[in-house]
Amino acid sequence: MLDAGLKAQLKTYLAKVTEPVALVASLDDGAKSAELFDMLREIAAQSDNVSVTRDGADARKPSFAITRPGTDISVGFAGLPLGHEFTSLVLALLWVGGHPPKVEAEVIEQIRALDGDYQFETYFSQSCQNCPDVVQALTLMSVVNPRIRHVAIDGALFQDEVEAEKIMAVPTVLLDGQLFAQGRMTLEQVLAKLDTGAMARQADKIAGREPFDVLVVGGGPAGAAAAIYAARKGISTGVVAERFGGQVLDTMAIENFISVSHTDGPRMAAGLEQHVKDYQVDVMNLQKAVELIPAKDPGGLIEVRLESGASVRSRSVVLATGARWRQMNVPGEETYRNRGVAYCPHCDGPLYKGKRVAVIGGGNSGVEAAIDLAGVVAHVTLLEFDSRLRADAVLQLKLASLPNVRIVTSALTTEVRGDGARVTSLIYRDRNRDAVHEVELEGVFVQIGLAPNTEWLRETIALTPRGEIEVDFRGETSVPGVFAAGDATTTPFKQIVIAMGEGSKAALSAFDHLIRQPLAEVTRAAA
Repeated sequence: MLDAGLKAQLKTYLAKVTEPVALVASLDDGAKSAELFDMLREIAAQSDNVSVTRDGADARKPSFAITRPGTDISVGFAGLPLGHEFTSLVLALLWVGGHPPKVEAEVIEQIRALDGDYQFETYFSQSCQNCPDVVQALTLMSVVNPRIRHVAIDGALFQDEVEAEKIMAVPTVLLDGQLFAQGRMTLEQVLAKLDTGAMARQADKIAGREPFDVLVVGGGPAGAAAAIYAARKGISTGVVAERFGGQVLDTMAIENFISVSHTDGPRMAAGLEQHVKDYQVDVMNLQKAVELIPAKDPGGLIEVRLESGASVRSRSVVLATGARWRQMNVPGEETYRNRGVAYCPHCDGPLYKGKRVAVIGGGNSGVEAAIDLAGVVAHVTLLEFDSRLRADAVLQLKLASLPNVRIVTSALTTEVRGDGARVTSLIYRDRNRDAVHEVELEGVFVQIGLAPNTEWLRETIALTPRGEIEVDFRGETSVPGVFAAGDATTTPFKQIVIAMGEGSKAALSAFDHLIRQPLAEVTRAAA
């Protein structure tokens, strides 16, 4: 079940377990139950502190609980937590086994202080890179506060349950049987939803900050690079980020970042955050910027207002707000979002096993999605607005070789239809013949590029008709003291390595701007 290398790594990790851990399996006579029990026995064999039994009575089979005998601590998994979720399993073993999590003491106390009983269920897929953050956050909370219960459920294995709950996207979290959240969430985001006073407390803290020399808005590759380059100049630096890591968090595989042959988005995002934390950078996470107020006088303070009600002031600003998946903006798209309309084929594809789906978009992302989905679903219809596909030739050849894929070019998607609960069909217009067609299906995966996160800047900064921030070769915008970098700008070629370079350049330009102001206005960070 587990190869020799994985067992050796597991043995090393489990050496950190200091409390007894019991794996309690609930099994039936199926092949998956046998597979799960074999895996649990192999895990238990790696540590004298871990034992396994098949005495569980959970209705979900196969499933298991990770418990600490003599306590109320228990973490549940339904199915086999492999793929991206194997790390979640290892962390659960460590935390239940007494190894302290790498979380600030303030956050631990916030979890312990939650009042009430919570029963969480998270549906995941093994190929979902967004799911582990959610599973691990709720697992940690259930270990710290036994009044919180959590079970992580493999949606591909429990498809009858997924159908009954009408779950068509992962991760999906239920709280006491009701929808709590969908999509990637960090521990802090989960806590913010449960602890209603947390946002106000955080806003009060932010409001008390002294003005920065450089304030970076955005925590993706461009924002992280800008923060590091500014901090290395020894000036006071702050970062306001809606979610640290940005669009990179949703990236499955990264194979073109020079000097790193292969990595994935979440791993890179964690590295970005850690690198920023190596410097004296004030990171204000889970904060959405809603307004930019330019300085009233040359060399004055620029203000960034946040959705929480707080404001942050700075002598210069680097905008690195990134981009998000572009939507089709057709009737039914928003209505059936996460109910058949999806944007992440890697995450949600396993939920459509044996079904018919469409992919919208004939660029690299769309063709890669169609190829990926073709191995899981019954049939894929790829719709491209242009008269030909725009993906790399090698991808087009691979796509054309697949027997369960239909390619339609010159197709304008006009509507997504459903029965009120989920998607049932898609309407498109043949642009050559002006004929309207309906395709019966259960899922629509939208892959038509990115839209810059700049709506909040429309009244302040010069933007292109596409909403991109206009910048010059130094990263300067139309507002003095405000610079910009990354996917939100007019810089061509939206790539991680380019965003990092542009973020570094914008920070250096901001520093150059500052040193040309009166000396008293530049505040050196404490050494």
